[in-house]
Amino acid sequence: MAVTGGPGGGKSTAVDLFRRELGEEVVVVPESATMLFSGGFPRTEEPEARCYAQRAIFHVQRNLEDLYRSKYPGRALICDRGTVDGAAYWPRDGDYFMAMGTTHEAELARYDAVIFFESAAVGGMSIEGGNPTRIESDLQAVQLDRALRELWKDHAHFVMVPHQASFFEKLRVGFEAMREIVRAHRANGGGG
Repeated sequence: MAVTGGPGGGKSTAVDLFRRELGEEVVVVPESATMLFSGGFPRTEEPEARCYAQRAIFHVQRNLEDLYRSKYPGRALICDRGTVDGAAYWPRDGDYFMAMGTTHEAELARYDAVIFFESAAVGGMSIEGGNPTRIESDLQAVQLDRALRELWKDHAHFVMVPHQASFFEKLRVGFEAMREIVRAHRANGGGG
């Protein structure tokens, strides 16, 4: 399953807590953008450089997912973001998916389900939380949230976790959605 949403939606926190709750039943595929940018991959607003960054993020994400699927057969994969997300960050007019050598439909099909954590910025709350890899303003977070939702909403198993005043309640709703997906994965033989 892909867990995604706009910046400041709580997805990474939810994924980490859920992994702790379920332990060996799941494996978390980390967010490739955070890995790359935290490791020193250059981050710039120059459009050509952003294209290179999104290509790198896409290929690292895809390969991480494939690696974790082969290393942990039978476990439910929880992907902190997915390969579709890069289209919202693509700086050019034109087809992100064609540039990656794939299609939107093929990338959606990589995931059994999608859980979308709406950004707190959509609810008028600041997303500033001390995350050094998050550089978006609240307005940019709202715009990215909309773009990401538009990219993922047609997935057959799309679950929306809306912004709520209580982050704990939002986590509870997200946990329940993740738990149901993992139960279905288990019932279907855990085929990765």
